[in-house]
Amino acid sequence: MDYKKLGSRIREERLKLNLTQEILAEDINISVSYIGQIERGERSLSLDTLFKLAHRLGVTIDYLLQDSLKTSKENSINQFANLINNRSQKQIQMALDMIKVLFSHLDNKD
Repeated sequence: MDYKKLGSRIREERLKLNLTQEILAEDINISVSYIGQIERGERSLSLDTLFKLAHRLGVTIDYLLQDSLKTSKENSINQFANLINNRSQKQIQMALDMIKVLFSHLDNKD
């Protein structure tokens, strides 16, 4: 886990909401020094704290962690599978068609 990248993402989202470290820390019941250490990547955080941060910042945990996690082809396939879960066949086909167009465009740029 890359705590510097996670902290940077948390800081970025906090600033988008015009929140100070003090307000964010108070809202999720942690100390100001701890939120500063998290944002600088100096401290790890519990799942509970990560959940509270994501909820307060209005983002998902996977969004906060996306820069910290190494992606693999299998992980990407699982993400695609989750995106199409509970979608109609028509919606799935539309998404596939869009991906085909995107890849065709990317292939033409190389």
